[in-house]
Amino acid sequence: MNKNLALGILLLTALNVFAQQQNDTVNKTKLKINGGFESNAQWYLNDTERDIKHPEDPFRSNNYLFLKANYGKFTVGTQVESYYKQALLNYNPAFEGTDFSLYYANYKSDKLDLTAGHFYEQFGSGLILRAWEDRALGINTALRGGRVNFKPFEGVSITALYGKQKSGFHVSEANIFGANTDLDLATLFKQENFGLTVGFSYVMRDQEVSETAFDPDQVNPPSISQQTGAYSGRLGFSKSGFYISSEYSFKDKEPVLETKAVTYNFIKPGNALLLNFGYSERGFGIDATLRRLENMVFLSDREPVVYGPELLSTNYNDRVLNFTPSLTKQHHSNLANIYVYQAQNKVFIDPNGVKKAGEIGGQFDIFYNFKKGTSLGGKYGTKVALNASNWFNLDAEYSTRAVQISTPNAEYTFDVNDYDAKFLAGSQKYFSDYNIEISKKLSKDFRGSLIYVNQYYNDQYIRGVAFDNVVKTNIIFAEGIYTFSGGKAITAGLEHMWADNDRGNWASLSLEYNHNMNWSVYLMDMYNYGYEENTELIAGDIDAFDIHFYNAGVTYRKNSSRFSVGYGRQRGGLVCAGGVCRFVPASTGVSFTITTSF
Repeated sequence: MNKNLALGILLLTALNVFAQQQNDTVNKTKLKINGGFESNAQWYLNDTERDIKHPEDPFRSNNYLFLKANYGKFTVGTQVESYYKQALLNYNPAFEGTDFSLYYANYKSDKLDLTAGHFYEQFGSGLILRAWEDRALGINTALRGGRVNFKPFEGVSITALYGKQKSGFHVSEANIFGANTDLDLATLFKQENFGLTVGFSYVMRDQEVSETAFDPDQVNPPSISQQTGAYSGRLGFSKSGFYISSEYSFKDKEPVLETKAVTYNFIKPGNALLLNFGYSERGFGIDATLRRLENMVFLSDREPVVYGPELLSTNYNDRVLNFTPSLTKQHHSNLANIYVYQAQNKVFIDPNGVKKAGEIGGQFDIFYNFKKGTSLGGKYGTKVALNASNWFNLDAEYSTRAVQISTPNAEYTFDVNDYDAKFLAGSQKYFSDYNIEISKKLSKDFRGSLIYVNQYYNDQYIRGVAFDNVVKTNIIFAEGIYTFSGGKAITAGLEHMWADNDRGNWASLSLEYNHNMNWSVYLMDMYNYGYEENTELIAGDIDAFDIHFYNAGVTYRKNSSRFSVGYGRQRGGLVCAGGVCRFVPASTGVSFTITTSF
């Protein structure tokens, strides 16, 4: 740790202690100091049954200290991060060492909001810009620069920004400029019977084209613009229980990001269409979300950082400007999260196999509450939720053309891919999820739910595996919560998956006991069985069949602090939150978590 970092931490900590000890002074000056600390640690162990050996540094931890001081309309803050001795397995390699990760100064009044330093921002749904943080996924894409938000009067919000995107303790090479306007027309025209909003956004990445992108002797290199713009327009309307909103985004032509790098002779624009509509009233609701993505990868640096033969910064959701989460049901079932869908916003063309340029599909939800006293509602009422999602590859014509390059010394020919996608048509099916959940209170102390899930997962088109592998599953999940006197409660969940391919069937049992507001313990086991091993499906870093994935732990909460310790096995695969996923390797070990705020 360098001297400036140590001095900064010392000063901020001293400021916090001083403020807490001088309550009278704090109240008189209206100075407020607060912050938080979070530590997620893991001690990785050997597991002979899984053929896992702990890494060279078995103890690893991700640590975050956030401090903020507010005085009237002014706020300053910083976040220090430490990854000791290394970050947890498969976190971004840019997370290394200890340093100041974020710092900012902010002035905010009723009409003006000014920020210098690091900041988070989202335009619309995030299709062209979302800077955000999710520590569980290892994501922090804050911008470092300046932002101005101006609200001249009610119903109008205007934002302008400039920055470079955060990547670990560093920032991207490109300059990012953005502007956004949101208008609440119903408020502007004093209409109370309906809602009407419009929004417009613009984001521009300015980055020099690398001199190594082309052969230095090439006579006619492709024309690549230094600036890449993205544009977005939004419209929303609501009246009574009905609502509808739409957003269309367009990205300028730029070299396409294929498997590992951008292709400077394959230049295409990108676009996205998002539509959401529904109706709700007491006891009933229906919602639909439709989306089309085509070549909608938008990075803060034109080319991703290469960490290894198969590892790019995009594998860690790093240096990504926009936000394209999967629009599917976010299950709390353990087994329904084995085959999870990831939004297909990239172009991938394999001359002998998978060809895709994006996705098209949607998700539908219906909610209905049967009233108390009815035949289906019973004494306490019954809630039913239906959900369905379907996602497909874009219907497109793919082609490969020969391009001849002339240099003073020679001429050579290579193949360049291209495609032409239809706007509202799909082809190969990626994924589907149909599910129904029935929730009911059976007595004053017991309530439960029963969930059925049917999934279709096209492994070849979603992950790009080399062989045709479609997995179809059926899942039953039953969960019950019994409440005792004194705030005690026990939650039990039992589920089973029937799968016709890949790893075969799964069973899962989970138990959680909450003793009071402070103490809770949990126990969980997932068991994979029922499929004859196929070496084509199981790689060397994947667990064997017929294996238990057990986990147990205890949690203690006190005021705003939380402490937990656990032991168990982590199944290798995707961990997802809010439709965004991170791959985690198979591991076994002891975990520790501490979070507190003040």
